[in-house]
Amino acid sequence: MKHRVVTFGEIMLRLKPPAHQRFLQSPTFEATFGGGEANVAVSLSNFGVDASFMSVLPDNDIGTACIGELRRFGVDTSSIQQVPGRMGIYFLETGSNQRPSKVIYDRADATIAVAKPGSIDWKSVFAGATWFHITGITPALSQTAADLSFEAVKAAKELGLTVSCDLNFRKNLWKYGKTAPEVMCELTKYVDVAIANEEDCQKSLGIQVDANVEKGELNTDTYKQLAEKVLDQYPNLSTIAITLRESKSADTNGWSACLHDRKNFYHSKKYLITDIVDRVGGGDSFSAGMIYGLMMYENHEDSLNYAVAASCLKHTIDGDFNRVSVKEVQALMGGDGSGRVQR
Repeated sequence: MKHRVVTFGEIMLRLKPPAHQRFLQSPTFEATFGGGEANVAVSLSNFGVDASFMSVLPDNDIGTACIGELRRFGVDTSSIQQVPGRMGIYFLETGSNQRPSKVIYDRADATIAVAKPGSIDWKSVFAGATWFHITGITPALSQTAADLSFEAVKAAKELGLTVSCDLNFRKNLWKYGKTAPEVMCELTKYVDVAIANEEDCQKSLGIQVDANVEKGELNTDTYKQLAEKVLDQYPNLSTIAITLRESKSADTNGWSACLHDRKNFYHSKKYLITDIVDRVGGGDSFSAGMIYGLMMYENHEDSLNYAVAASCLKHTIDGDFNRVSVKEVQALMGGDGSGRVQR
């Protein structure tokens, strides 16, 4: 079966000081682009999947440059609308050892956040598509962005697409009068595959579990209980994948995930990731790996291990986008993590 995946959300201008420097320690910012759903589309395109990204961008040189960058990775941008307005910006300061990374958002009133419901022809956007992916970031931007998100998931379901959602709770975004659970508990009713971490389940869905990720210690049995609680509350879900990050420091993380498909519960291989280059976009690379795995592997355990390996590799790459191939991910899945030079 030929798969076509559509993602929808905001892509921003990313401004970052060189290396591990602090904000304005250097007069220079590295300018790239990034955003949850766009990151997923780029990863999938690198995996050879027909991937399309839908958004509303400013009709200026920055918006056009962003579209050009997505096209460079083979992402279909033909549905993107360009209108007068501004692009959101996020500033990233990369942490090191015990100093955490920091993100500052400057994205209020970006073109995607003020786009009006009814302004997107979803049937046209979804033409020929088999899968739709969204995150909890988009409905957190504004009431109109939430309305567009609901339009999108409803249209996708009506057209028979599989819908995945990375719950992606962002406390600094829910500022327009609605709480995350008020919106996400309803949106999740239209989702087939949920992707989350422990905090997402608690803060977006209000589903509690006795786990403390801030201590950097995780109990797999606890996450099995969490997955079962989510599946019980949302009978529409076929699958939930939960990432398990053990944060030892800004540079060292334990990385694994679990998956529950209502029949079996799987826990992936665990990676100890040291000397992290850039963890921003790590969750998006997991989502892309999960989508690819569920489409391409019959065994859900293989799907999970593909997603974790893809995300593990993202931690070695600067920027939001995961620039790895299927062959590279499968090599790591197979145990080739030595880092030896390939000649």
